[in-house]
Amino acid sequence: MSTGATIVIDLGKTLSKVSLWDLDGRMLDRQVRPSIPLEIDGIRRLDAPDTGRWLLDVLSRYADHPVTTIVPVGHGAGIAALTDGRLAFPPLDYEQSIPEAVMADYRSQRDPFARTGSPALPDGLNIGSQLWWLDQLHPDVMANATLLPWAQYWAWFLTGRAVSEVTSLGCHSDLWDPQDGDFSPMAKRLGWAARFAPIVRAGDTVGALLPAIAERTGLSPDVQVLAGLHDSNAALLAARGFAEIADNEATVLSTGTWFIAMRLPATPVDTATLPEARDCLVNVDVHGRPVPSARFMGGREIETLIEIDTRRVDIKPDQPALLAAVPEVLRHGRMILPTLMRGFGPYPHGRFAWINRPEDWFERRAAACLYAALVADTALDLIGSTGRILVEGRFAEADVFVRALASLRPDCAVYTANAHNDVSFGALRLIDPGLRPQGELVRIEPLDTGSWADLDTYRNRWQAEVEAAKVEPIT
Repeated sequence: MSTGATIVIDLGKTLSKVSLWDLDGRMLDRQVRPSIPLEIDGIRRLDAPDTGRWLLDVLSRYADHPVTTIVPVGHGAGIAALTDGRLAFPPLDYEQSIPEAVMADYRSQRDPFARTGSPALPDGLNIGSQLWWLDQLHPDVMANATLLPWAQYWAWFLTGRAVSEVTSLGCHSDLWDPQDGDFSPMAKRLGWAARFAPIVRAGDTVGALLPAIAERTGLSPDVQVLAGLHDSNAALLAARGFAEIADNEATVLSTGTWFIAMRLPATPVDTATLPEARDCLVNVDVHGRPVPSARFMGGREIETLIEIDTRRVDIKPDQPALLAAVPEVLRHGRMILPTLMRGFGPYPHGRFAWINRPEDWFERRAAACLYAALVADTALDLIGSTGRILVEGRFAEADVFVRALASLRPDCAVYTANAHNDVSFGALRLIDPGLRPQGELVRIEPLDTGSWADLDTYRNRWQAEVEAAKVEPIT
């Protein structure tokens, strides 16, 4: 009988997670901690040093297991600079604002959206804007640095070998041309392309653990580390393990800090026609193929709305009460207008407002879920989603959200999956593409017929209110 285990390192924007899996795709253990940024000289940065110490402590917990492989996963807007065999400085946090003059100069350098599939995003969400600023903050260091994405930084941390990979380079970075499968003209012109570590595939082996890492953790020095990938692309890979998704027309809606809709079109589509100004973009999958995508900061918005831990809208014991609150929310037209996180999502210039804000705690949370469903429905329309929608991530267990989405999209089959069939499971499928998720997809039932009629009216009123409150972008 074959033995072995895999460790998946999933270092997201909100949470850092490390999980242990057996060969059959069963999770044996999971460790989680918040991802808290550093502040150095007034600039927010990713806490790579402390994350590294925590990671080694967690890896040491698995020393008695037959670990053979480690797969790193990371969010798509982090960039590391290496000099003299070390991290030159902690990477920028993508929510760090960039001085207006710096950003204006950078924007003049960008390639057209039709070429890169990268919209012009605030703060450091375009990796190119981070690099432009870093070249000014640390000119001497950056001139000679080796650059690599956040997920691949952790492959380097464990092996000492620096590589890059396309799912991170192709994630609204301004650095990649999805159609040509190469660095963008700007990345080449500014010399950034030449500074990136060599590009490999997500499932390629980078190398074995450094001797010092093996000694510190107790893991075998023969453990192999893969290049790894962008977290939303890992969720996409996990979804493709289901027969209903596989190579069919489908969209994966990944829910966390960000709600990211990634469409798997049955036939090629013209991504140049996506509405750039409404937070649509082109991701790149592990095979280098363009993926029409749309997103909004749904998890952060829900957290802001309910003023408490984001799990409060999907905690299991509360689901019946939240569903029971929906009729009152609909009856009294209690609704939320976008956008809480200005600059993001399909309504980036919208001005947040409550209409008929309820005092009842369950009604407020139900209204937050309906708001998320309405914005998600809009985002799905923008990328032409049809057929099947798989909602994954922590808000897949928020019944009001998923059932409202099923009601709003009656011509689509809306599914959820076992919570373990997520980002980490997708990383496992790099090792074994034939690995099938545990359990079956669950088809989500719409809200009851009476509520559906009310919800249709509610959506029409919401859209009218959004239009009436429309705010033009500042130029």
